[in-house]
Amino acid sequence: MNQKKSDKTFFGFWVYLMTDLLMFAGLFAAFAVLRGNTFGGPTARDIFDLPYIFVETLILLTSSFTVGLAVLFARNKKIKSAISFLVITLLLGASFLTMELFEFTGLIKRGASFQRSAFLSSYFSLVGTHGLHITAALLWLVILFIYLSKRGFSEGMVRKLTLFGIFWHFLDIVWIFIFTIVYLLGLSM
Repeated sequence: MNQKKSDKTFFGFWVYLMTDLLMFAGLFAAFAVLRGNTFGGPTARDIFDLPYIFVETLILLTSSFTVGLAVLFARNKKIKSAISFLVITLLLGASFLTMELFEFTGLIKRGASFQRSAFLSSYFSLVGTHGLHITAALLWLVILFIYLSKRGFSEGMVRKLTLFGIFWHFLDIVWIFIFTIVYLLGLSM
């Protein structure tokens, strides 16, 4: 891929990330407005388990570190190390997603579904959208593994991996805001 095409690819990816950022900003705004509208249902204090969410957060932040190492090793042509850290990232991301689905299932079983109140609807929308992005990123990572197995590491592959790393870090940043605004501030109200 020539430099001009590569620059366009990175620019287009950043434009996509900014549109995603706007979408998340809207979801955060909706949550901020609706978080007190429980309609007599459970509040954040009633349903959130902070130690559980903290473990979830540590898992996702650790995966951000491992994907960073994978990109670094890939750029330095240390292929085995890069693949090892990508596998760890995949496992950590899948663990995070599993914990999130377990949390959602538990809330729904206790009658705290997205239909119960505006607060829960905005909560499931925001956190669920993040979870869908994690799912898409994990699928992207699996596709990268397939691509790697057929074509190996090339300069183009390192660029693709770099874009994946940027996306993964973006999702981690969004999660930090979710953890702070939804969970920490939610429990303090």
